[in-house]
Amino acid sequence: MTVPRRHTHLVDVGGVVVGGGRPVVVQSMTNTDTADAAGTAAQVAQLAEAGSEIVRITVNNRAAAARVAEIRDRLRDVHGVEVPLVGDFHYNGHTLLREFPDCAEALSKYRINPGNVGRGARHDANFATMVQAAIDHRRPVRIGVNGGSLDPELLDALMDENGRLPEPLPAGDVLREAMVRSAITSAEAAEEIGLPADRIVLSCKTSRLQDMVAVYRDLADRCAYPLHLGLTEAGMGSKGIVSTTAALAILLQDGIGDTIRASLTPEPGGDRTIEVRVCRELLQSLGLRTFRPEVTACPGCGRTTSTVFQELAQTIERHLDERMRVWSAERPGAAALKVAVMGCIVNGPGESRAADIGISLPGTGEQPRAPVYVDGEKATTLEGPTLAEDFIRMVEDYVESHFPRAAEPAAAR
Repeated sequence: MTVPRRHTHLVDVGGVVVGGGRPVVVQSMTNTDTADAAGTAAQVAQLAEAGSEIVRITVNNRAAAARVAEIRDRLRDVHGVEVPLVGDFHYNGHTLLREFPDCAEALSKYRINPGNVGRGARHDANFATMVQAAIDHRRPVRIGVNGGSLDPELLDALMDENGRLPEPLPAGDVLREAMVRSAITSAEAAEEIGLPADRIVLSCKTSRLQDMVAVYRDLADRCAYPLHLGLTEAGMGSKGIVSTTAALAILLQDGIGDTIRASLTPEPGGDRTIEVRVCRELLQSLGLRTFRPEVTACPGCGRTTSTVFQELAQTIERHLDERMRVWSAERPGAAALKVAVMGCIVNGPGESRAADIGISLPGTGEQPRAPVYVDGEKATTLEGPTLAEDFIRMVEDYVESHFPRAAEPAAAR
């Protein structure tokens, strides 16, 4: 089933186009000290290689702003990576963008949080300075509202207004309205300053799943700006992954959302790229994007006390990940490959037939032979110590015969 995308403006972020019904874009963010140009560039490259199509970096002080152009250059010259960089500004973005024009030019987009650009008249002046920098450098902005840093003056005004109603709304409703209103009024103010609507992306992040879903549904009903989705401060481990995927899946299934990020807390010194992999797996599971071949494998039960099918499934997953690095350029259609590695006769044959190529391994007490199905038909039966290698060879043959090579660029012929 194709999920219809919400109509939005098209926004070009350093060559990556978001909105307008285009495929949902995966984003991520570094957690390095941006003043460490080499370390930040290395992590940006890791995130990009894992599949992040846009990467955000913190620009929190002069030392960080002074190194942004170097980070961009290191990505290109040292790592061979071209990925749009987004500058994450809070409190002093108006100063940094004015003092470091090379930083403003090196970034592909600016993130502005309207809740912390100042108070009163300073709020409007500082916001206008950042928007003017975007206009001068022809850059889009993301106006990113966060529940934890919402403009207190706006929230207080809405709370006071709500308190005067004959039947006041719950405080949570007022908070959500404040988030949506902050995003939309800020976008309208940016347009009044001169920033075109097709250079504006909005987000309204909160750490509470149901609040996030409600806010984005309301925001989607009230504007045509592309929306960046994220459950902010999602947490660690399985809790963070489950909460994030649940929240994003609800909205994406409704056609809401043009870019996404999984804001996961990594283990100390842990792998930052897990948030990228979660986003890609989510989009592929929903049928919105295809990044890599899909492996169907049963969870195992008392019929499968042998670990053979688990080991083979792991081997196949690893092999496909490694090969996809080559296939993505040579045979891009291979990303749509569906492989089944099943563990017994209950669902094994049926799932194997449903895949492009599948193997049904013997469960406990079953005959130690494994039928292989290709395009729904039994092709052969494998057994013996070379079973894994034989099946991998069949997968390779299937890719070669079913997914043609990409056309070579004219210059390469």
